[in-house]
Amino acid sequence: MKEKKINDVLHTLMSTNSSIEGVALVTSDGLMISSHLAQDMDEDRISAMSAALLSLSERAVEELGKGTPEQVTLKGSNGYIVLTAAGEEAVLTVTTNVSAKLGLIYMDVKNAAKELKSIFGM
Repeated sequence: MKEKKINDVLHTLMSTNSSIEGVALVTSDGLMISSHLAQDMDEDRISAMSAALLSLSERAVEELGKGTPEQVTLKGSNGYIVLTAAGEEAVLTVTTNVSAKLGLIYMDVKNAAKELKSIFGM
């Protein structure tokens, strides 16, 4: 039942904004829970990188006295990667195209993370 709810949230996120190219929900240990990614994307690499980026950002935010991390955004020449905690043990990773309106992406990602947290009972 949880799996269907998670997939529904990820599918809704993908269909909400045409700038979103892929979404993945990953454990904080780097294991894939569920994803909607392009076929040329390696799920194992995405999950490992997502967990590593979130871990590094947590450490940086704490070391610099900025509280707890809420979100990580990376900008590349072909688009953005947005990572957000979805509960204590999961990371929501979203990839977008270069023309993405980040304000809308942030809002959609925040809402999806909130739904995912409720599915996990957090």
